[in-house]
Amino acid sequence: MIPAAISALKKHPNVNLILVGDQDTIRHHLEQNQVIDDPRLQIHHASQKVEMDELPSQALRGKKDSSMRVAINLVKQGTAAACVSAGNTGALMATARFVLKTLPGIERPAIVSTLPTITGHTYVLDLGANVDSSAAHLVQFAVMGSVLAELVDGKPNPTVGLLNIGSEEIKGNERVKEASRLLEQTDLNYTGYVEGDGLYHGEVDVLVCDGFVGNVALKTSEGVVHMIRHFLRQSFSRNWLTKLAGLIASPVLKHFRNELDPRAYNGANLIGLQGIVIKSHGGADEFAFSNAINIAIIEAEKDVPNNISKHLEVLLEGQVL
Repeated sequence: MIPAAISALKKHPNVNLILVGDQDTIRHHLEQNQVIDDPRLQIHHASQKVEMDELPSQALRGKKDSSMRVAINLVKQGTAAACVSAGNTGALMATARFVLKTLPGIERPAIVSTLPTITGHTYVLDLGANVDSSAAHLVQFAVMGSVLAELVDGKPNPTVGLLNIGSEEIKGNERVKEASRLLEQTDLNYTGYVEGDGLYHGEVDVLVCDGFVGNVALKTSEGVVHMIRHFLRQSFSRNWLTKLAGLIASPVLKHFRNELDPRAYNGANLIGLQGIVIKSHGGADEFAFSNAINIAIIEAEKDVPNNISKHLEVLLEGQVL
């Protein structure tokens, strides 16, 4: 995290960062990275930390001076424009929702991130915050994802799809069918159902699903990438001929690895809150955590929460939600 913070400061000259946690530990790592005094890098002491296996309810009640809670409080107070954390996901969501509250018109925040496709990337939500979502919740997710894609990617009127078991109108459960009917009444560029393989075809800019389905899809995708890498390494190391072929193909393999590198997509937004909170993977390295910081900076510059709120007001006036 410290090298990533230093890298972010070099890349963004107008950004200031606050490192929240045990001040002695932070100073030690800053000294190791040869950073002594940088006016753009502040330390905010927190006496507690939330463990990765800790229950969200325990963290919320018993860890009021945890680095996670303190960092989110800084966003609430307006001291910071965004919070980036690689900590316990459940505790982060519970704490962020308790401290920041949801936007007017949003009943549940969602976890959204981009996944690579053959045409670029697609915003997918929810990726695990809500394992059981109503049709109205799915519409809210669609609104938030559409605004995010438009602001961050500069795509006017981004396309929105519903993840389903088929593209036909008769397919899917009643919740998905009702969400489809509601989406057709909005001003979103809703294109209909998308099957699982359509995600990677890049059929839509935003793909909506409940958190149970989204998390399974995400983890399955990560598993497939690891499996492909395993078989490629295994195939090219079989004998001297395949090793030679691997050496010749190394530029192609390197490009392939970079295109599917999950570190390049690290940083999921806890969207729907009255503030910006970005969740980094717990095992993120410098490159991956830098990406999460960059996402926070972009969303702060684009004022994502307020723009989502404005779009929701239009839908509420039209009584779609």
